[in-house]
Amino acid sequence: MVIRRIIVPSLLYLILTVIGLLFLIPLLWPVFASINPNAQLTLTLPTAPNLSNYIDIISNGLVIQPFMNSLIMAVSTMVLVILLSGLAAYPLSRYQFPFKAQIMYLILFASALPILALVTPLYAMYVVLNLQDTLLGCILFFTASSLPFSIWLMKNFLDSVPLELEEAAWIDGASILGSFTHILLPLAAPGIAVVGVWSFLGAWTNFFVPLIILQNQDLLPASVHIYTFFGAYGQVNYGQLAAYAMLYALPAVLLYTFVSRFFVKGVSGGLKG
Repeated sequence: MVIRRIIVPSLLYLILTVIGLLFLIPLLWPVFASINPNAQLTLTLPTAPNLSNYIDIISNGLVIQPFMNSLIMAVSTMVLVILLSGLAAYPLSRYQFPFKAQIMYLILFASALPILALVTPLYAMYVVLNLQDTLLGCILFFTASSLPFSIWLMKNFLDSVPLELEEAAWIDGASILGSFTHILLPLAAPGIAVVGVWSFLGAWTNFFVPLIILQNQDLLPASVHIYTFFGAYGQVNYGQLAAYAMLYALPAVLLYTFVSRFFVKGVSGGLKG
């Protein structure tokens, strides 16, 4: 029995380690290629690693404008989704009213709709509203497409916060808005972290929607600009492409690192319902 208790967990950890390394190997290429001036498609260790690829793409103006466009869209989407999903989830969590169950099922159904199927009628609507070729049009689309699942997550997480805490604040003279701001929101920090990361990554990594809506090259986000990198500059410089990819991944990694202590708790709390 003792041998089994030692061998079985050790074998399991070994298998998981091998699987983890298999997932890690493809990520080594952009890391090594970004610091290799002579990078190729094959995974090779750089003989003289340096930051020339990063310096070149930054000095050539290939980073600042696309990344600023992506940040504007992603941060604006994140703020709007957190605000709107919180305001929508609060009454769904705290009050009983007619057709509440039907509304929740409708929200759940909307979160399962294939977003790409809506792009064509959306573009036609944007033409009428004069929102095509604008960052605002992309932000509104990202916000609307992220809201159903975000409302569902936020509502389920708010359900886990005891109502007695708000009632105690009401007895002490706090308003509904005051209890929501000072009691519920601090306790809902993990849920807000999940919704924030979810909406930020959805806007930051989206490729197809900006490609359809935006025609002005100065408005293209990094997710689309990295695609044009292949054809716009002749032969592909894999070192610069890898450096661009590393910089593109950096904001998402930093955001997740910043909220990681809330993220796991928020996912488990938000999915219980």
